[in-house]
Amino acid sequence: MRDDMLKTRPPVVSPQQWEEARQQLLVQEKAMTRARDALAAERRRMPWQAVEKPYVFDGPEGKASLPELFAGRRQLIVYRAFFEPGVFGWPDQACRGCSMVADQIAHLSHLNARDTTLIFISRGTQADIARLKARMGWTMPWYTVTDDFDADFGVGEWHGTNAFIRDGDAIFRSYFINSRGDEAMGSTWSYLDITALGRQEVWEESPEGFPQSAPYKWWNWHDSYTPDAPPDKTWVAVSDAGEATFRTESGES
Repeated sequence: MRDDMLKTRPPVVSPQQWEEARQQLLVQEKAMTRARDALAAERRRMPWQAVEKPYVFDGPEGKASLPELFAGRRQLIVYRAFFEPGVFGWPDQACRGCSMVADQIAHLSHLNARDTTLIFISRGTQADIARLKARMGWTMPWYTVTDDFDADFGVGEWHGTNAFIRDGDAIFRSYFINSRGDEAMGSTWSYLDITALGRQEVWEESPEGFPQSAPYKWWNWHDSYTPDAPPDKTWVAVSDAGEATFRTESGES
């Protein structure tokens, strides 16, 4: 197989030719980035589905309602993992694809800083889930479905990701992805881009009144976020300088 690959490899070129080829492809990549941003803007204008049924989950500290899963935040992302009797590898392992998703998740403090909670749910018991998390080194909140929540929101089996938002005591479903849509999940950005509020940065095209702040300024080390604290002045100066340099070098205005 290795010899066959070498026979069909792309041409080997000089550094200058390689950079020219990269710049040509970069035009398409930037177009795709802009298209992705436009698609996320459309998501922020999606209608919401009211969640009117009460749902109850088993958690590490006992029963929990859907509002409690938000953990005091405005948005909730729920990944339904396939971990239950009948899954290949049960009871020692969850679905291989769901496990890859779990392995890729960025530190949740960055999502939390954008008023967003991410959780996993499945039909395995809390004892099963605790054992699996310990074995795999996962730390995300993970609850057990006890009713029709997963089926009601498009994931009666296999896997899928739902996004919800609160408005006072009311809860709404704002978006849903599954199948290959889930394979892109894992980064802070990919999760925020499927939420009703998005990344909440001023460059985004969002409906009037949506919360937005300057990009880069809200970023922090994952162990240093302080709720409602203003951006660190030193970091603001550093990020401003870095952004100005980047724009100058890339030829952007």
